[in-house]
Amino acid sequence: MKGILGRKIGMTQVFDQDGKLIPVTVVEVTPNVVTQIKTKENDGYEAIQLGFDTKREKLATKASIGHTNKANTAPKRFFKEIRGVNVEDYTLGQEISADIFARGEVVDVTGTTKGKGFQGTIKRHNQSRGPMGHGSHYHRGPGSMGTMRPMRVFKGKKLPGHMGTLTVTIQNLEIVAVDVENNVILVKGNIPGAKKSLVIIKSAVKNMGKVNERPELVSWVKEETPVVEESTENVETTSETESTETAEAVEE
Repeated sequence: MKGILGRKIGMTQVFDQDGKLIPVTVVEVTPNVVTQIKTKENDGYEAIQLGFDTKREKLATKASIGHTNKANTAPKRFFKEIRGVNVEDYTLGQEISADIFARGEVVDVTGTTKGKGFQGTIKRHNQSRGPMGHGSHYHRGPGSMGTMRPMRVFKGKKLPGHMGTLTVTIQNLEIVAVDVENNVILVKGNIPGAKKSLVIIKSAVKNMGKVNERPELVSWVKEETPVVEESTENVETTSETESTETAEAVEE
């Protein structure tokens, strides 16, 4: 198991060398720092804590500053634990970059869904509305509240309420490309969360270590063709010959 924290930038589309169009989500993964290593002897389980997104020391609390000072790093905005890792492979203060994953690797992505506010049962639970005419008086209601007895609403009844802002994990997504220079990972398909929201990319639980064969992406760098400059001597000689030929034609 391995993982990294990132920030969702948005979606775009790329082409591979086979000419296939692939919709991808761009995730910015600036280097994460191992801020804590938990062991069974001290904490009862093994895990590493990653810090992501550096922030100003003025905005951090003293506790957070003291915690990150142990790892010799600046205060971080987000801290998340990754369990199931071999803690012996990590050291306190170690940086983890985008090259931890490779092209074609299958991963699970976790994020917080977009908030929708207070919504009714039709939008929140995909229920159907009642008749809109003929004196129905029942259009977008939540439906029956249950039986007459025991004079209460049973647990689990689908009612209006707050929608969104849930932690959702999409499994078995594929990494299309890894750009170490720009600290970017391209994930095939969509992932939960709004733009600039925090996401966690981890190894797939159901397909641990699976790597699909995927062709490289098409490079859009334009090739510059060298410009051949003509010598001024040839230009002068051609101009002189043309002028003499025109003069002879006029005399004739």
